[in-house]
Amino acid sequence: MTNVTLERPGAKYIFVPKRVFFEPDALHYRLGQQLYDRFKAEHIPVALTGSHNRVTGIPGRTPQEAFMEAKRTLVVGVRKGSEFQTCKPSAHYQLPLVTSCPGKCEYCYLLTNLGKKPYVRVYVNIEEILARALDYINQFLPRETIFEGTATSDPIPVEHYTGALKKAIEFFGRQSHARFRFVTKFTDVDLLLDAVHNGRTRFRFSLNSDYVIKKFEHGTPPLAERVAAAAKVAGAGYPVGFLVAPIMLYDGWQREYTNLFHQLNAALPPSTRQDLTFELITHRFTKRAKNTINEIFPGSELDMDEEARQFKYGQFGYGKYVYPKESMAEVKEVMAGLVSRFFPAARVEYLV
Repeated sequence: MTNVTLERPGAKYIFVPKRVFFEPDALHYRLGQQLYDRFKAEHIPVALTGSHNRVTGIPGRTPQEAFMEAKRTLVVGVRKGSEFQTCKPSAHYQLPLVTSCPGKCEYCYLLTNLGKKPYVRVYVNIEEILARALDYINQFLPRETIFEGTATSDPIPVEHYTGALKKAIEFFGRQSHARFRFVTKFTDVDLLLDAVHNGRTRFRFSLNSDYVIKKFEHGTPPLAERVAAAAKVAGAGYPVGFLVAPIMLYDGWQREYTNLFHQLNAALPPSTRQDLTFELITHRFTKRAKNTINEIFPGSELDMDEEARQFKYGQFGYGKYVYPKESMAEVKEVMAGLVSRFFPAARVEYLV
């Protein structure tokens, strides 16, 4: 990486892989060949793999080692298949630009969705993916079709390699019947500030209290840096949103989440206030997730006491442990009150 790249705000959280695997077909695309040449020039080990879905050769003698090594592994592939996954209720479809994330959040649902080696995947056939998105848009005219770019990923840490997010933002900026949304914990946003978005991409940030970020969101920027990045994005005219999740209950949680809103209020420009969204999600876990978390993060201090939770079946047919009704009522009162107090014109998309 160049010195210029390293000097960008948020650059210390940029993903630099320890090893890279390429699908052979990826080298038939300009971006694939450019990335291959770049990693070779930077002396990062590269190898070929038969499929981006099944990669062997990632070291790790224990579940913890395998997980950490996977988080430092990049796989460059071709996104095959013409169908997009649905993404209800927040969007109509997922836009598959990236899979996984270099962050190491202990509670992340990708721990169970992506297996014990959640390596980062990028796709080089971006134009083909966007062309398929256009097919969906045209198919459902005159309905406005909404696409989610981060259902199973955080694309910001690899944007300096692919440019995929900027291409997607500018693609949707040209569409009169589609919108794009994505969320990130990362702060290297400068590459996207000059994108021609035309207000059709909602740039969302995942936030949490200082305690939760420091304790459980390993390898991600602190709250103050995320808030500063959000202010820059808002200044660039993007519609902005905030995902506050997972909301955790601990001694002093009300004070810390109030501080979060104080920081947002101090940083966001007035122009943002009339078109602001919040998504508020309390901490929950499944039995499978608990077992995986304890295996990968032995000694984790995540609150996963099943006796103190209420068991609830979710929309996808499996059960999860959520806060009991009394605790949920307090969370809803506190969090809805904070939104109303600091950002009265904002829209709460959901509080669960």
